[in-house]
Amino acid sequence: MLNKQLISSSLPVLSLQDTAWQAQQMMADHHLFHLPVTDNDQFAGLISEDDVLNTDDDSRPLSEMEQQLLKLSVRGDAHFLEAVQLCNTYGLSVVPVIEKETEWLGAIPAPDLLKYLGRMTGADEPGGVIVLEMEKSNFSFSEMCKLVETNDAQITQLNTFFDNQAQLFYVTIKLNRFEVSDVVSTFQRYDYTVKYYFGEELYENEIRSNYDHLMNYLSM
Repeated sequence: MLNKQLISSSLPVLSLQDTAWQAQQMMADHHLFHLPVTDNDQFAGLISEDDVLNTDDDSRPLSEMEQQLLKLSVRGDAHFLEAVQLCNTYGLSVVPVIEKETEWLGAIPAPDLLKYLGRMTGADEPGGVIVLEMEKSNFSFSEMCKLVETNDAQITQLNTFFDNQAQLFYVTIKLNRFEVSDVVSTFQRYDYTVKYYFGEELYENEIRSNYDHLMNYLSM
């Protein structure tokens, strides 16, 4: 997914001729902490809520606050993860999208980035989740797939994260089913450290079912 494909047509845009008061009103109406400012279809920068609230004169035009504008943006033809990174690094509520040098294309709301990031990571897909902890050198995607598939399951999403402080590698696996106990046991049998797992307990369900059958038999 490219940045230009996520541009929202409903986001307001300010011009350098608008005042700090107008910026305050637009931010309040749309529940935003930043708004893009343009000048003749060129991106001038982002104005923040703090800057417009702290000005001494609400009628002050944004052209007089140009030094306070944040020159933060992403290219339209770049992958949307670049926008996610910019949003996280600077705590933005909107991410401006430009073309060439400063040609204005539009902006992406932060909630939309979160929504598409969730889709990309499979967060909205049903299934269990297993988190493995290991040394980075021990990571083998092919072996993990094989161990999962031996339990008649499939990996629908896999994400990795390296914790620099702990010097450990974390692998988050999303499965195509909720029952994860047999997959967890297989990983443990092959000396994988299972940090967390989330899903239904297949073995617990079987034990419960056997117990219920026994109670029904004894009550006859």
